[in-house]
Amino acid sequence: MSDIEATQARPATVGQALQFCSESLAASDVYFGHGTDNPWDEAVQMVLAVAALPPDAGGDVLPLPLDDAAWDRLRRLLHRRIHARIPLPYLLGRAWFAGLQLRCDERAIIPRSPLAELILNEFRPWYSGPPPRRALDLCCGGGCIGLAAAHYMPQLTVDLLDIDPHALQLAAENIAQLQLGARVRALHSDLFQAVEGMRYDLILSNPPYVNAADLAAMPAEFRCEPAIALAAGTDGLALAHRILAGAAAVLHDTGLLVMEVGNSAQALEQAYPRVPFTWVEFEHGGHGVLVLSARELQDYSASWRG
Repeated sequence: MSDIEATQARPATVGQALQFCSESLAASDVYFGHGTDNPWDEAVQMVLAVAALPPDAGGDVLPLPLDDAAWDRLRRLLHRRIHARIPLPYLLGRAWFAGLQLRCDERAIIPRSPLAELILNEFRPWYSGPPPRRALDLCCGGGCIGLAAAHYMPQLTVDLLDIDPHALQLAAENIAQLQLGARVRALHSDLFQAVEGMRYDLILSNPPYVNAADLAAMPAEFRCEPAIALAAGTDGLALAHRILAGAAAVLHDTGLLVMEVGNSAQALEQAYPRVPFTWVEFEHGGHGVLVLSARELQDYSASWRG
């Protein structure tokens, strides 16, 4: 850690630590994209965490002294962030999604889906059925999407499904942390296998969708995340095909599928040129999220390749 320590004198205050971290991150080759998109915001998260300050702290904390223990932890975190290229949420053990704090570690990808915006808007105007009562978070990872839906829509019961038992362990811990065990359960399942015969108003899915070329070119930070949660074959659609083929069978007639496919959106349109996909436009950033009603899934059932 001598390279970090030698860049300037030890920061004495929270404000100096913020400046120090921001400049160190900006001068490095780290990738921002796991909760922040710039060095200043990442520095804020890091310094407030080590100083045991609330994440929404204001400018009044800048003159506060930074004690030796906090400085020691800060320089160690910064060293690992810059030299090991570990995403900050993994280093801190927590992430934020739709305003909720969740446990976060290498058992699942870091929450970052634009579906948070849809959840906060209760899926308007895309969902037009009766008030939704049951939702399915398919390929749930640590559970952020389904848990946020359950938190903000208290009438919902939610099933979290994933094939990775390690991710499901993390999801179960997040269910407990958010005290949603009465309405949310985590189930081991290969896509819809564990819920055959059930019906949902909403299917929410952020499945693996990274194609082989994009996966090989991803920044080092993504190699810290489980490959099973990212890789989806040559074209990025290995899971998407199966979800489209199976979703109608577990949706009510007025139900809705919301699925994120990111950069594989173009490949999906090319695979199904006759399907008029609806792509959500987001106010706060994000792309590659489609919505399909149960009726549309049924109407194009002959097209799906699952």
